Amino acid sequence: LGAVGFSPEQLEIECAWIDEHVGDRPYGVDLVIPQRYEGMGELDPAKLEAQLRAAIPPQHREFAAKLLADHGIPELPEDERHHELLGMSMATAAPQLEVALAHDKVRMIANALGTPPAEVIEQVQKSGRVIGALCGKVHQAKAHAKAGLDFVVAQGTEGGGHTGEIGSFVLWPQIIEAVAPLPVLAAGGIATGAQVAAALALGAQGVWTGSIWLTVQEAECPPAQMASYLGASSEDTVRSRSFTGKPCRMLRNDWTEAWARTDTPDPLGMPLQNMVTMDAVSRTSRYASSPGSQAVAFNPVGQTVGLMKEVRSVREVVTDLVEGYVDAVERLNALAPA
Repeated sequence: LGAVGFSPEQLEIECAWIDEHVGDRPYGVDLVIPQRYEGMGELDPAKLEAQLRAAIPPQHREFAAKLLADHGIPELPEDERHHELLGMSMATAAPQLEVALAHDKVRMIANALGTPPAEVIEQVQKSGRVIGALCGKVHQAKAHAKAGLDFVVAQGTEGGGHTGEIGSFVLWPQIIEAVAPLPVLAAGGIATGAQVAAALALGAQGVWTGSIWLTVQEAECPPAQMASYLGASSEDTVRSRSFTGKPCRMLRNDWTEAWARTDTPDPLGMPLQNMVTMDAVSRTSRYASSPGSQAVAFNPVGQTVGLMKEVRSVREVVTDLVEGYVDAVERLNALAPA
């Protein structure tokens, strides 16, 4: 369960719902605690938000507002406006972690950006859970291992969301070798069973998938966003700092192109840029069917979007992954000498 963007109260609702529907099965919660961000050291969410608000240059807010206005995106109703700082800091992650650890079926915590703070690692492991983190470079994986994490997720640049620049087939074996015998999960560009087999052949102990779940029947994507994903090719993705302040793979649109121009403001660091764009994310989600919405919407997705051409159920996706894996292994076995 990705927790970024959830208030502690919302996360409690989500975890309670999952608890009721998974039986005795375990699940994990994914947090976002960057190793470096504006306002580090301030652990009071309200004080941090006020501090960060004051640090945002007016021209960035004005530019974002103009993009929304130019594309005809309506304002939010007054009662639907919320805090701009909803994640990507220790101040916001700490209460999320407390909620997650209060649910016995949460057996794993992952951090999406960098090595978690030592106190977080200790808190999770003392509670009897495992904790890991994503990385896109070998030195990051080594830092994870040195900090005592239980597993590493090696994500290649093909993946959606925050990614590095190294392709999966090059990155995975390097990280697997660098942190052995620590378990490594392979991520970035996995959408088929054959790709799962390839990841395991390279030494990964499992895979970590994301984008393929954006177009399942059970996904919460608005229809317009779903249509954007289904109609996109792998070439339609771009790594952009325009929404979060860090390179994040998403669908290219007018928003990403506008922030990339040399005559427009440079994206701010995390979480400042995310605070600037929170209004855009909320409005394009609320009014997803508005004619200009998808041109300025935040649609994070990996290059596997080129393989996502129809809406399927979660059951169908899982079945296809398993059957595709078996078929790939059988093909490889058939190539071996008798």
